[in-house]
Amino acid sequence: MSPRSWNLMMGAHSVLWILLGLLLWLEPGTATLPLLMDSVIHALAELEQKAPVTNASHTASAWLLSAQDSGPHDPLHHFLLERGHLKVTELNPPQLTPELQGLAEMVVQHRVQGGQEYGVVLTPDGSTVAVKPLLVGLEAGLQGHRVVNLPLDSSVTPPNVGTVVPEVKVTPPDLSDASPEVTSANVEAMSPNVRTTDLEAGATFPDVRPGSADVQTSLPDAKDTSPTTVDSLLAVSLARDLGLTFLQGPQTRSHPGLGTEGCWDQLSAPQTFTLLDPKASPLTAAFLNGALDGALLGDYLSRAPGPLPPLSHLLSQYYGAGVAGDPGLRSNFRRQNGAVLTSAPTLTQQVWGALILLQTLEPAHPQLQGMSQDQLVKVATHAAKEFIEAFLGCPAIHPRCRWGAAPYRGLPTPLQLPLGFLYVHHTYVPAPPCTDFARCAADMRSMQRFHQDTRGWEDIGYSFVVGSDGYVYEGRGWHWVGAHTRGHNSRGFGVAIVGNYTAGLPTEAALRTLHDLLPRCAVRAGLLKPDYALLGHRQLVHTDCPGDALFNLLRTWPRFATSVKPRTARRASRRSKRKPSPVILPVTDLQ
Repeated sequence: MSPRSWNLMMGAHSVLWILLGLLLWLEPGTATLPLLMDSVIHALAELEQKAPVTNASHTASAWLLSAQDSGPHDPLHHFLLERGHLKVTELNPPQLTPELQGLAEMVVQHRVQGGQEYGVVLTPDGSTVAVKPLLVGLEAGLQGHRVVNLPLDSSVTPPNVGTVVPEVKVTPPDLSDASPEVTSANVEAMSPNVRTTDLEAGATFPDVRPGSADVQTSLPDAKDTSPTTVDSLLAVSLARDLGLTFLQGPQTRSHPGLGTEGCWDQLSAPQTFTLLDPKASPLTAAFLNGALDGALLGDYLSRAPGPLPPLSHLLSQYYGAGVAGDPGLRSNFRRQNGAVLTSAPTLTQQVWGALILLQTLEPAHPQLQGMSQDQLVKVATHAAKEFIEAFLGCPAIHPRCRWGAAPYRGLPTPLQLPLGFLYVHHTYVPAPPCTDFARCAADMRSMQRFHQDTRGWEDIGYSFVVGSDGYVYEGRGWHWVGAHTRGHNSRGFGVAIVGNYTAGLPTEAALRTLHDLLPRCAVRAGLLKPDYALLGHRQLVHTDCPGDALFNLLRTWPRFATSVKPRTARRASRRSKRKPSPVILPVTDLQ
């Protein structure tokens, strides 16, 4: 490594630990900036300008110790990310503006308390991210994937916190059985952002169903597959927290509160984030987003040949158009990239190994004391399975509050779940696909206004709307009858893709969400029947929706219902004649 590359890398180390250590010097009541990722990037940029690059190693070690002292003691982070033995008093705190100091105070510690989540920020793609797991993932990546050899028996003396033991290697491990790297090459291969205009009408996707080998994780044999190493990147960003959280919950069903979303008090200058489930576990959507982003960017940094970009630039790219110009490596597609980075068997080993290491470092840990290896492997297996299936394997859904939905007019009618059908639509207008959060959110508000003010409906008609930005947008959702398929609204969910698909097809990512991710997760949650059928809007209502190109593709999918019972169709027709139909526009012949 050249001297310049070494200085840049050590400067990045310094910046991270300066930010993590700011709590030691912050004064109560300091002003704060909006809780936006752009504000965090601004703080990093200022720290990068002020960090003493020539003494970066010295700075990183000192600020690491200060961060440990300013919050709850974390022996695992201390052990895996410790880089030296210097005292905090050897450095003076950096001089940041009061606004940036206030921001650091708000985001450096993550917690869930009283139905609110702290230490999170709103990103440009509309997702909410916990900052702490993001930063520790970046730090682990800058150090390289340090592989820690686990002790093979309980007689090994726990290492003193602050010492570097000889069982630490700096070789990058394989994090996934099949595809260990997330690089520009293989992210492009999975092409989440590539339009499928050349996709043949006869193309099909694998029909993955709950209960199949594709989504089942078998319990590993503790004797044969006991982990012998832990990767510091996954351990500090995700595995430890997964294991400890699932130690507190049931082992036989989905963990309550996994991936819970929330609402900001305002989107332009957010300050308060309230969870939609007041009983949510610490493994919220924001925490898991931050952990995934930290793992993905940490992996990128550990493998980058150098020179490394400033962290402020890296985050700007990742939460923008894509790292190094790659639109596939950005926050919009964190779940898809996370599925490439790791797998259920690999993550099981890492969660199990992190718990073993923590048990060694802290024998008196209240959750781990007296836990056998059989108990730990059951927890690790369940945690990894739930994370892979219920989070990585499901689409990211922006709740109504995120896109600025107006209130429902009247009283919604509850659905009788599970339902048996998925009805596919295109919006027609807006005709262009929405490719970023601002455009998609604006399209959602526009459609809701039309449906409420012009059509006179209670709400936007669709159950869900799929954007071309990697996200699903909640309409009426899983529990309320929609206004999307006249005569059939109570029997199925209406899902639309933003755009006009008369001649062309949606993006591959949008098609995969519609065909695989959304229905599979709905079946898993008991919202959609396992034998559900998929129909195009035109099969039930006189309309061209969902467009010729998209409908021709739907006809090749295994779940497509080639015929509709005549009795059902006649009933729908009779009902439609009982009251005069409103003026029909191509986009809105929904109800």
